[in-house]
Amino acid sequence: MRMKRLFVILLAVSLSAPVAALAQRRKKAATKPTGATAKNAVLPPINFTQFTLDNGLRVIFHEDHSTPIVAVNVWYHVGSKNEVPGRTGFAHLFEHMMFQGSLHHDNDFFVPLQEAGGTLNGSTNADRTNYWEVVPSNFLELALWLESDRMGYLLEALTEAKLANQRDVVKNEKRQNYDNRPYGLVSAKISETMYPKDHPYHWLTIGSLDDLTAASREDVSDFFRRFYTPNNASLSIAGDINPAQARALVEKYFGPIKRGPEIQKVTPMRPVIEKEKRMTMEDRVSLPRVYMVWHSEPAYTSNDAPLDQLAFVLAGGKGSRLYKSLVYEKQIAQDVSAFHNSRELGGQFQIVATAKPGVKLEDLEKAIDEEIAKLKT
Repeated sequence: MRMKRLFVILLAVSLSAPVAALAQRRKKAATKPTGATAKNAVLPPINFTQFTLDNGLRVIFHEDHSTPIVAVNVWYHVGSKNEVPGRTGFAHLFEHMMFQGSLHHDNDFFVPLQEAGGTLNGSTNADRTNYWEVVPSNFLELALWLESDRMGYLLEALTEAKLANQRDVVKNEKRQNYDNRPYGLVSAKISETMYPKDHPYHWLTIGSLDDLTAASREDVSDFFRRFYTPNNASLSIAGDINPAQARALVEKYFGPIKRGPEIQKVTPMRPVIEKEKRMTMEDRVSLPRVYMVWHSEPAYTSNDAPLDQLAFVLAGGKGSRLYKSLVYEKQIAQDVSAFHNSRELGGQFQIVATAKPGVKLEDLEKAIDEEIAKLKT
């Protein structure tokens, strides 16, 4: 029988300043690379071309004839950050709805592409939603036709039965991946504590069961009309293509889709935690765990990459500092991880460690703090 165990969440102030200082110190101490090292450090260029259709759709081509396949990827600049309290989970719900058929293909989206030998899927996070296919290059037109049809004509095939079916699928996904999974409720508690109620990162991408239950067909249709538009999307096509032919296909299928409304950028105040916060949660888990969380930098800002490197130095493998110290040497942790989740409006840096049986979380936390302190010297 599983016992109820405590696990602690520590929420600290912004991590960006210490990382900047660390990066500066390392830059001064670095030696000048040799010619061979500098040469090996140069990444090969990725050649691409791009253009924009009259309706605002940004199109990117990358030509590569090494294999007779082509990848199609449509990104919509919409995620859970574009939702509002009481209407959460819509972006992720539409990830599911987009595979249920559109006006000119009112059927399962997977079947024709899989029959052609392709693979496909989609994903949603706080900032964007994407849909992709990898198909034999002679089936590029099929992929573009299907993608354009659900961009321009999904609502004509949206029924109450489809909505109810996928709403239940998403609700079951939440129960399986969050509500009934060990430690599954921690991510929601962290988001709720790190961000105020009116901040777009206060809720998870999966949304609220109550909000999903209350969502009407008109509610979700309005969300689609505002955000699933060509002027809020980008289309990339990479692989075995003839650019002139590919452009003709893009213009043929995506060109007639009407431009959508202009979208106001989400610009909330960046949250600030003035002092360390501590929370203790209890759940039916076998081992206690500690979570340490800091506000960090938005994606693609100056400290984004250094924070990724910091996470790797701390816990990026069995030879990393935290893993070596906590798991191998002191043998007080069952596992330890660190990662930087940079997002459009701000990031989070986390260290997560699971205690070995009989180990106090206070001792685990102290050992982590000691390794972090070593980075400052």
